[in-house]
Amino acid sequence: THATPYEYLMKIPALLLGRILFSIPFLAIGLMHFTGAEQMSGSVPSWLPGGVFWIYLTGVTELGAVASILTGKYTKTVAQLLALQLLIYVCAIHIPGLLSASSEALKQMFMMNILKDLGLAGGALLISHIYADRP
Repeated sequence: THATPYEYLMKIPALLLGRILFSIPFLAIGLMHFTGAEQMSGSVPSWLPGGVFWIYLTGVTELGAVASILTGKYTKTVAQLLALQLLIYVCAIHIPGLLSASSEALKQMFMMNILKDLGLAGGALLISHIYADRP
């Protein structure tokens, strides 16, 4: 008999599957930082000079994090830095956006982004802990 897709999926070691699934959003969003940089530059806080530069830089850091997490190279440090980056997003972009949102829909969007990035930061810290004792 042939194995079902679920059975194939269950043969993948959980840590590998977790790293792959965790990396997918950062791969997609990291690429979006390059394909839609001008549109995303509006999310850079006005007090921070450089505008679109920060979009490209964070795109590079997200793609670098994907490479590190998938290869297991420098994963502890990179995952900690990724968690820090996500917490900066929460404090510098999402919370100010929530506080200044003019509609309930915008408030809801910023709240979802706060919760998403807090969850991803927690996941990054878990990954850094898993890789703490690995060379």
